Amino acid sequence: MNRELIKEVMSVARRLDEKNLVNTFEGNISAREGDKIYITPTTRNKALLTEEMIAVIDAKGNQIGGNCKPTSELPMHRMTYTLRDNIGGVVHCHPTFMTAHAICNIPVTTDAYPEMMGNFDTFEIIPYGRPGTEEILHGAEEIFAHADIVLLGNHGVLAVGETVTDAMNKVEAAEAITKTMFFANMLGKQVPLPKEDIDHFRQLWEAKWR
Repeated sequence: MNRELIKEVMSVARRLDEKNLVNTFEGNISAREGDKIYITPTTRNKALLTEEMIAVIDAKGNQIGGNCKPTSELPMHRMTYTLRDNIGGVVHCHPTFMTAHAICNIPVTTDAYPEMMGNFDTFEIIPYGRPGTEEILHGAEEIFAHADIVLLGNHGVLAVGETVTDAMNKVEAAEAITKTMFFANMLGKQVPLPKEDIDHFRQLWEAKWR
């Protein structure tokens, strides 16, 4: 067992809890090393996890470590790791503003916010799939071919990264951007950037996926 990876999963869980992005009943975090997945347990406070609570899952889906039952979203995590070779960490959470978009099935997009355009382009939505099953990821493969974050219809958010800390950093930034745009839309109409700047930031984003 990789104790350092277990500690990293715990550290990410605590930070996401502090940021109000997860709670006892919402959100789960995992990291992968080789054919093992290290994942948070079901119905446990994310700020109070101990090393023994982190479940270790082998390639066949069997629990080979940890004294707590893994999250019910284990099937989603296992399937996510098959979508790209460079995924080493997965964060699923229910941040307020992104989840509101997911519940309303409204993607997050803008022509007015450079940080969104250059780093993420759009937060796309996949149709609702039942939590706790692989159905929840129906349609995600196409999106994860050119993105690291997807909104799960009527549910929440899924973010991936080369490490679990990387995935955490992306979802934190994504929620902050979505919150800003929510208030911008309440305040008035977004003012688009000049076309040449829109093209510039789109090209920056596209270059990440070539």
